[in-house]
Amino acid sequence: MSTRVFLTGASSGIGEALARLYGARGATLGLLARREERLRELKRTLACACEIYPCDVRDAAGLESAAADFMSRHGPPDLVIGNAGLSIGNLTEFVEDTAVFREILEINVLGLVNTFRPFIEPMRKRASGRLAGIASVAGLRGIPGATAYSASKAAAIRYLEGLRVEMRRTGVGVTTICPGYIATPMTEKNPYPMPFIITAEEFARRCARSLDSGASLAIIPWQMAIVGRILAVLPNAIYDRAFDKVGRKPRRR
Repeated sequence: MSTRVFLTGASSGIGEALARLYGARGATLGLLARREERLRELKRTLACACEIYPCDVRDAAGLESAAADFMSRHGPPDLVIGNAGLSIGNLTEFVEDTAVFREILEINVLGLVNTFRPFIEPMRKRASGRLAGIASVAGLRGIPGATAYSASKAAAIRYLEGLRVEMRRTGVGVTTICPGYIATPMTEKNPYPMPFIITAEEFARRCARSLDSGASLAIIPWQMAIVGRILAVLPNAIYDRAFDKVGRKPRRR
C-alpha cells in the first residue's frame, strides 16, 4: 500500500476522489491544485497527514518548490499521480481557440512533465515508487470538436509509454490510466451520450486497484477498453461517418 502520495488536480472530480480514497487508507498526502480554498476545504475533511500546494501545473518552478517541501517533510513519495487536466471544446477555424489549444497542451502534457520531474531522481535513488499519469480514451482517436483535448491525451499516452521504458531498470514503475466517461464537473456539460459512465468515487477505487497491482496500463471502466480497441482499428471511413454525427463539446465563450 502506498503511504506517501503526491497528487495534482486534487481540488475536485477525479483528483478529489483519489485524495479521499488514499486519505481513508491512511496515506500521507501532498495535494496540489490551482484553487487554494478548495484545497483547504478538502484538507479539513481528511483524517490523515496532508500538505496542500496551491499551484498551476504549468508553473514548473512552483512544482519544484512544492515537491521539495513535501520531500523535506515526508521523504520521496511512494506514488505520484499526475491528474491535473483541462477539457474545453475547440475549433481550428477560430483564432481565439489557438490559445485554448495551447492551454490544454501545456496543462495536460507539460503538466505531467512538470509533475514528475522533481521526484524522479529521489525515487530512482531509492529504487522504488510509481509515477501514474491520467490520460484518457479520448487519446485513442481524434475527437471532433475536442481536437486539443484528444491530441493532448494522445501525447500523454505516448509520453507515459516512453517514460515507462526509460524507468524500467530503476525500480520506479510508470502507469498510464485512461478513464472513459467519469461523472465530474468536467463532463457534466457534455451535450452527448456518455456510455458506461461511472462516478468519480468508483473510478478512484478501480484506479487504486490497478496501481496496487503495478499495471502498466489501465482503461477504466473495462467496457471502455473494449470500445477503445474497436475504435483503434475502425476504418477511417466508418469512424468518420459515425463521429460526424456526435455532439460537440462546448467551446469557451
